[in-house]
Amino acid sequence: MSQIEGARLFRESWIAGGRLHFPGEPKAGYVTPWDDTPQWEREAAGSVHDQVRQFVELSGGHTSSLSREQKSRFGATCLTAQMFKHFENPKPGYVADWPEPPRWQRETDADIFEAIEKALS
Repeated sequence: MSQIEGARLFRESWIAGGRLHFPGEPKAGYVTPWDDTPQWEREAAGSVHDQVRQFVELSGGHTSSLSREQKSRFGATCLTAQMFKHFENPKPGYVADWPEPPRWQRETDADIFEAIEKALS
């Protein structure tokens, strides 16, 4: 899978997770279609996809034994690093440590990780 395809998988999984887990109607920015997604966000999605893919591959596919919390933490940490890469002073909510974001976001992070795992199998 190319980085662009991986980035799109990330974004599609983010949108699906937002629609599934967000309480009520998600903000428009949470469900922005790929074609309207800002370039920095596309690049961040591709980078996180690649990091998760490498993690899955380097573990020999044994990430399936991780809990959803562990998967969510890993993905969130990768995304936090991207926030620091793309923003000089990111909003505190963009770089909050894993237990701080809302439940819907943590669940969506786990969904993204699992979507990447599934695409590799």
